[in-house]
Amino acid sequence: MKYDVSKKSTDQDWAVIDAVGYKNYTRTTSNNSGKIKQNTAVSLNPGLKPSHNVKFNIKDLQSFKRPVPKGGWCYMIFILKNGTKYPALHFHEGGSKTFMKKLKEYIHIRKSTHDSSLFLIKEDDPGALSKSFDELHLFKESSSDLTKKFFKTPYDSTLSGFSKVTNFLKDVLLVENAQPKQRPKEELADILSEDLPGVEVSQQEPGFEVVTRTQLPERKEVKRDKPLDMDQWKAHLNNDGMIVNIDKLKAEIFRGGVEPSIRMEVWKFLLGYYKWDSTFKSRQEERKTKVDDYFRMKLQWKSISAEQEKRFGVMKERKNLIDKDVLRTDRTNPFYAGENNPNLVVLYDMLMTYCMYNFDLGYVQGMSDLLAPIHVVMENEVDAFWCFAGFLELVHLNFEMDQEGMKKQLAQLHTLLKLLDFELLNYLENHESGNMYFCFRWLLIWFKREFSFPDIMRLWEVMWTGLPCCNYHLIICCAIIDLERGVLMDSDFGFTDILRHINDLSYKISQQDTLNKAEAIYKQLSECKNLPQTVREIICKESDQSGKGSTHSSTLKINGTELADCHNGDANSENSFTGMAISSPDDSSIELIPDDGNELPVYAGY
Repeated sequence: MKYDVSKKSTDQDWAVIDAVGYKNYTRTTSNNSGKIKQNTAVSLNPGLKPSHNVKFNIKDLQSFKRPVPKGGWCYMIFILKNGTKYPALHFHEGGSKTFMKKLKEYIHIRKSTHDSSLFLIKEDDPGALSKSFDELHLFKESSSDLTKKFFKTPYDSTLSGFSKVTNFLKDVLLVENAQPKQRPKEELADILSEDLPGVEVSQQEPGFEVVTRTQLPERKEVKRDKPLDMDQWKAHLNNDGMIVNIDKLKAEIFRGGVEPSIRMEVWKFLLGYYKWDSTFKSRQEERKTKVDDYFRMKLQWKSISAEQEKRFGVMKERKNLIDKDVLRTDRTNPFYAGENNPNLVVLYDMLMTYCMYNFDLGYVQGMSDLLAPIHVVMENEVDAFWCFAGFLELVHLNFEMDQEGMKKQLAQLHTLLKLLDFELLNYLENHESGNMYFCFRWLLIWFKREFSFPDIMRLWEVMWTGLPCCNYHLIICCAIIDLERGVLMDSDFGFTDILRHINDLSYKISQQDTLNKAEAIYKQLSECKNLPQTVREIICKESDQSGKGSTHSSTLKINGTELADCHNGDANSENSFTGMAISSPDDSSIELIPDDGNELPVYAGY
């Protein structure tokens, strides 16, 4: 390989060189000195010994460190995108600033907000620029045309758009005489505290501010109880079948879960199928109505002809998506294993029927993962469907097209982690993982792919209680991250390694350790006297001063810890479903005729 070495740099310890011979890379960039090949590399003076030679392509550089020298030579440490970290490059005769200035001719460099010695490389991405313009809605032109226009005449093409931001800020933040209004120091302190969870700002003397971090109490170990068994369950029911003490029952389920033998009955309460104050008689009567409702909706999509489907694009698209997902949902589980398995037909039918039940949401990938464990427990099509519908009332925002629900949860998770473990969050941000996207799958389908089948059942029933606070699933995320903290930081994982490691955790996470850790974290937060308001709002904990920010309807104490019930176990108070624990085939006043005279409706994939 041949290199073109700049003559101006031959008298330095380093050189910026151009590689010659990369045939498959033709893109060029321009600067003040003319056109330069993109395959620009950095190397020590080629005259030095090979053992001291540091050489890499600039486009592979991810970051570098340049600590402030303390009585010695200035040096830099280069880190590539693939995780390669070179030994320190010392500048014996100075020139590190000149070197950085030269680098800036080829790449965009910005200093880390958390580490003054760390410099991050920001790639030039016109596509990202177009996306940013679209999200801000500042311009009338299309994003592609605007991007081209921006690079040609950046001043003219953006001045009018950014003036909208200026006018907006002027209208919102300035008073009528256009003079800025200064906020009171007390109000400013509150704002800073809200923006930085765990940070307190106080003015002890005029002109001075004292900034301190919230000190969390010691995190104590937690031991969980045994699962709710049949005898305990029966003790909670009176002669009419009504639950006597709802709060106590929920607390017992939260602390230990439910024995598999009574899940079929208990889950119907947790998922809103049964009302908590229902009786044996009311559940029996209501269930007859629900059976008719289900088969009516099922008949609606089954009666769509092939000609109709050709003109029903949305339905056809959802049908094809369900077709693919059913074929790959939990096929290793005995309940769904094997070819021509009738349980797969039922799974397909329930998902298609949900499209008729919820036209707006329809079917989104991931929903089959939420239905499968419920189907296994219920062993009945109607019961499983209505429990599934109740589950989606809790998590439907995860599947909305705009993804606002997911974005909000990721932001809340970031806020919690900032308070619980600022050092770890700082590490993640310096490794391009501060957006918490590696938790996306956890949140989307409530850890379904992270735990084994029996473990996810236990985890879900604990979360369905709505205890001990709102957004407890976010605290569970923090617990899993905390359990993996040492591996992530001690291994010095980069962005790609973090994603790979989190994906490799699938079905290997301990459910017991996770629940113990999550409850310990919640106790730690609940015992903090100066919990930041942003965190209070996330976990729906009442403010000590105003009492605002709480949405739960009742509280109870168990083992000395206050548990806040945020939804009373009712997935949707306006659409609660009641019924009896019947696993036999359902009779409906609506006749559903099987295709081709078979006992089960024929599904074209089996």
